[in-house]
Amino acid sequence: MEEDKQQKIKEIFQTQLKSFADSLIKDYSIGGSKRVNIEKKKNNFLIAELGKEIMVYSALMRSLDSSLGNRIEKIALKVAEASGYKVSQGVEGLLSNEATKEIATLLESYKEKGNDIKPVSDDLLSLEKVVDISKGKSKFHNSDYLLSKKVNGIMHLSLLELKIGGDLDNKKARSEKEAILEQYAILYSKYKEEIKKDKVKISIFFATAYNKDSLDGGSENWKQASVRSFFAPEEFLIGKDFWNYICDDENGWELIKSEYKTNSFHIERALAKVIESFKD
Repeated sequence: MEEDKQQKIKEIFQTQLKSFADSLIKDYSIGGSKRVNIEKKKNNFLIAELGKEIMVYSALMRSLDSSLGNRIEKIALKVAEASGYKVSQGVEGLLSNEATKEIATLLESYKEKGNDIKPVSDDLLSLEKVVDISKGKSKFHNSDYLLSKKVNGIMHLSLLELKIGGDLDNKKARSEKEAILEQYAILYSKYKEEIKKDKVKISIFFATAYNKDSLDGGSENWKQASVRSFFAPEEFLIGKDFWNYICDDENGWELIKSEYKTNSFHIERALAKVIESFKD
């Protein structure tokens, strides 16, 4: 990895994790906006009777899981920008009723019992054909990430739906695929002439920040059946593969893992201060 990019990524982790730790202390200190969430736990006798320390840990860990996930998403966006991607969080263009119906048909075929239909990347071709012959209405669609980068004269557009751990049920997995297919249809409608001339390429991915089944495992070692039933194997960026992709470097994961470990002491110290503040 280039030294300049490596330094930028290091600075991102230093700044963002220190900032996150500071916000923890502020939010949970006496008078902080989130301290009441822990104090209310005393009304849950199922937890309160286990002791004050357990009560504090219980409330704090639930909040930490969500807030740290949001911060990691922010870090990932900044890492992508440091790696030369232009990052957007929305697509705008035309989406037809016919395209929406085709998306619904695809999703139903994946979940229908008794068939052997599995998602494949060529399923996008049927959606493209519908977009080619239909007229859409203008629509803006939020995206987790739309990454764009020009390589060898070709503009690569990557749509990513990022879930920190990715442990979704069937309903949520379907919703994620529906959202990303709608975004794909909008982008294809906008760039179809350039795509046919091989000047633009669009890719879609379901991504997670870590692999719950294997620390250093990539997409092939991920065992989330509900999500796999809606996405093709090549549409995954799980854990290591996600970080390598947004770093645009095959060793990106190693740097990410190292920098988080190096700077995680900020969060450890902040949590210790918060817990100490609840002691009598």
